Amino acid sequence: MKRIFFIILTTISLTSYGQDKYNYVHFNKLTEVVGTEYVIASIENWGKMLETNSRYLLFINTRTGETNQVEFPKDAGIGKPEQIKLDSLNINVIIVSARTVDLNGKNGIDWNDPTQIIILSPDGKVKTQLTDNKFFVRTWTVNKLTGTIVVTGHYDTNNNNKYDKTDKNEIHLYDLKTLKLINKI
Repeated sequence: MKRIFFIILTTISLTSYGQDKYNYVHFNKLTEVVGTEYVIASIENWGKMLETNSRYLLFINTRTGETNQVEFPKDAGIGKPEQIKLDSLNINVIIVSARTVDLNGKNGIDWNDPTQIIILSPDGKVKTQLTDNKFFVRTWTVNKLTGTIVVTGHYDTNNNNKYDKTDKNEIHLYDLKTLKLINKI
């Protein structure tokens, strides 16, 4: 009886100790947004039991101290934000590659889920997902003369969550000014 009582008290004390007041905040990366007064901080909130409570990008106005928070799912994988600034084409965007969709609906977002390309405004107030949820982005690059982002990847046509011969490989061209699909190759 003493053992059961001891186990119950220990469990209660451990769960109460692992509450939100003991969260850890990790500022993983800081990125300057060139030509603006903004800096982007990549933030993860970790709980006491080493689980991620939230992930987001925080756009900080270094002149006023105001912030804009761009939310992502708590188990998302967020790449480093990259600024594309083309003054001749009046384009200034932030590109982030991120895993944000649990395609198979099983154990949350993991390495088997697709990567999407997400476009953010330089102040973080506008967020646009460029690629489809079911399109697995492999690589991307920007043609700075035309303002076009070229994205390579594939669709998992047989829904087996593996890259194989039957999957449909494609190259997508998007206009960074309008954020619209130009062509699929």
